[in-house]
Amino acid sequence: MILTTTLSVEGRTITRYHGIVFGEVISGVDVIKDFAAGLSNFFGGRSNTYEAELMNARTEALAELEQRASALGADAVVGIDVDYEVLGANNGMLMVTVSGTAVSLDEIAGP
Repeated sequence: MILTTTLSVEGRTITRYHGIVFGEVISGVDVIKDFAAGLSNFFGGRSNTYEAELMNARTEALAELEQRASALGADAVVGIDVDYEVLGANNGMLMVTVSGTAVSLDEIAGP
């Protein structure tokens, strides 16, 4: 499965549009992660705790998008957009949403 932010796949022709597909993940940030991130904020530097949580959520959302596109019979998802939001009373939840268009591509021409 090809996943791309571009609207086409170089060297390939889109032969069918299957529709828009989404992947969503909402991840909670617990007290220990909050504390560790607070220390990074206080002393300066990057928050590896939040960065790891963000990377995991994005990876899971892309995997869900790919699974949904595959279920439609798509070969690729083009025009992928990734959005991040914080939710909850204390902004304790991270939401990652990815969306794109599931498509079928022409066959790769052989030699």
